[in-house]
Amino acid sequence: MNDKIVIITGANSGIGKAAALRFATEGYRVVMACRSLERGVSAQREIQEASGNPNVDLLELDVSSFDSIRSFCTAFKARYPRLDILIHNAAYLNYGEQAYRLSPENVELSFATNAFGPFFMTRLLADHLAKSEDPRVLNACTTNIKHFFDPKRQIEFDNLRGEFRGQRRYNVYKMYGDSKMGLLMLTFKLAEELKDQGIQVNALLINRVKLSPETIAKMSPVWRMLARVQNLTNPLPEGMADNYFNLCTSEEYRSVTGRLFNHKREIVEPAANEQGFAQLKNIFGSRSYPRYAADPRNVERIWALGSSLAETRT
Repeated sequence: MNDKIVIITGANSGIGKAAALRFATEGYRVVMACRSLERGVSAQREIQEASGNPNVDLLELDVSSFDSIRSFCTAFKARYPRLDILIHNAAYLNYGEQAYRLSPENVELSFATNAFGPFFMTRLLADHLAKSEDPRVLNACTTNIKHFFDPKRQIEFDNLRGEFRGQRRYNVYKMYGDSKMGLLMLTFKLAEELKDQGIQVNALLINRVKLSPETIAKMSPVWRMLARVQNLTNPLPEGMADNYFNLCTSEEYRSVTGRLFNHKREIVEPAANEQGFAQLKNIFGSRSYPRYAADPRNVERIWALGSSLAETRT
């Protein structure tokens, strides 16, 4: 058995569950970090039986809540000697949601779950990651960030704590993409901050993947119908789970940090040109990301906000 320890958030369904099975099959000690212990227990048993690995543990975690993250990290540190791999897979996208929702700490729910939660959790676990010989953090990003190739697209930094709640039109799909752009920028900055501790931090672009029945069940009727149609051609989550595994274990990526990978595990670079034909190539290709993410002003703004939120909860 492998004695390495991996945390996977949102591991009770979809890519997270497939990744938990892959790591368990390879002999890793897997810690499933799930919001619903009821659904988590069922997935835990399935993974233990399918992998033949009893070392699949379950801890409660709501990534949108800083208090829940702190409780999780305290429990984890009391139980495990170190952390080798941290995969931020959990995400919030409530298809069809029209109401602006806030986290327990009064942060827009998409950003709390998809950006600031992983940021806070990584910081709290940095000391345990530093005890590993090869610590790696992987953030699940999304191809939705391609919307930022539109020069008009901006993160609404002035509306992430409900400042204009009820006054501006709310689009949960846009906020999902914005929050994942925020996560990407935090990935770059965290990689710089943790480099001296030997901790590698990277991100992976998640493209089309077959949605789980649990995810589809949460959708509004219209989105549910569209998701079922898309699922006819969407690839299975096991393919992306393989990317999780390889990026977090292969010697090929051991010295790589602060980078974004596509579904082929190729490094994605900031777009050199966002005009004309080059822009079409950016949008339909998988080798470049919007320069918005590389703008130091945007990076510093999301970092300052995340740091401010984290400091109030530590």
